[in-house]
Amino acid sequence: MRCERLLGDGLVRLLYNRVREQSPKLFHALTSARASSWLAHINYDSALSTRLSGAGRFLRSLGVDTDELLDPPESLNTPRKVFERRICYEDFRPLAGARQVASPADSRVLVGSLQDTSALYLKEKFFSYKELLGETKTRWLKAFKGGDYAVFRLTPEKYHYNHVPVSGRVVDYYEIEGAHHSCNPRAVVSLVTPFSKNRRAVTIIDSDTQGGSRVGLVAMIEVVALMIGEIVQNYSQEAYDHPQAMTPGMLLKKGKPKSLFRPGSSTVVLLFQPGRVSFSQDLVLNQLRSGIPSRFSAGFGRPLVETEVLVRSSVARALD
Repeated sequence: MRCERLLGDGLVRLLYNRVREQSPKLFHALTSARASSWLAHINYDSALSTRLSGAGRFLRSLGVDTDELLDPPESLNTPRKVFERRICYEDFRPLAGARQVASPADSRVLVGSLQDTSALYLKEKFFSYKELLGETKTRWLKAFKGGDYAVFRLTPEKYHYNHVPVSGRVVDYYEIEGAHHSCNPRAVVSLVTPFSKNRRAVTIIDSDTQGGSRVGLVAMIEVVALMIGEIVQNYSQEAYDHPQAMTPGMLLKKGKPKSLFRPGSSTVVLLFQPGRVSFSQDLVLNQLRSGIPSRFSAGFGRPLVETEVLVRSSVARALD
């Protein structure tokens, strides 16, 4: 919704309007990895950022449900600890069914198609398809051509662990260098295909394996943003114990923690092969509703309403 309160909205407005237009070199410098890391330190780690009136009050101001926290609320005494918090996800985030795709994050989602005949087609609004996967990744560009996608936008107050959307085997994992542009809707509307310009981690999961979710190949692209210096890959089979880095050949179980975004807001993009999934009808109907003000509608000139989803909840089902 357009009434959404976004942290740092004024800074993003200044950076992506005046600075980007009037001083391209400064804009490039401020969206670099070094500047992003510096901004993160000022906001989340410095002495100024830790002068909280109390951890409980700060958590309540963000709308965090303290009942779902794995660690004591009083231990979350800095903004970084709050944004990197762990939760009792087995109890508070029910897992999608066996042949369903689970949301990878507590987020706001938009779904779309790479087919120009689909009502959900949005030609290169969020990303350039080839740039997103990497222009040299011919195998994956061919596999996902004409498929479907879902864009999950995390806002700064959200739980910042990403979870595995489908069960299956990792067949490829790679990182692509890039900038650290904001994923605030204002920046997304202002900048052409921002998600394929930012630094990102790509995990290709084959779900057509024994015990898999049977939705074909799934690409999970984790996109960094302003004030996020890295994405920590830390897959855990049980709770958050014994985290592992992503490597080809790993078997992943749907709903388990996969990675952690450092503080700030960021985005996860899921790509599906054509004809393998059908998005949940409520997501599609809500997205195309008219008469609802949205920051994305204002920029794209058509109804485009995000839906709040919880990590591990169903966002799509397998097509036979």
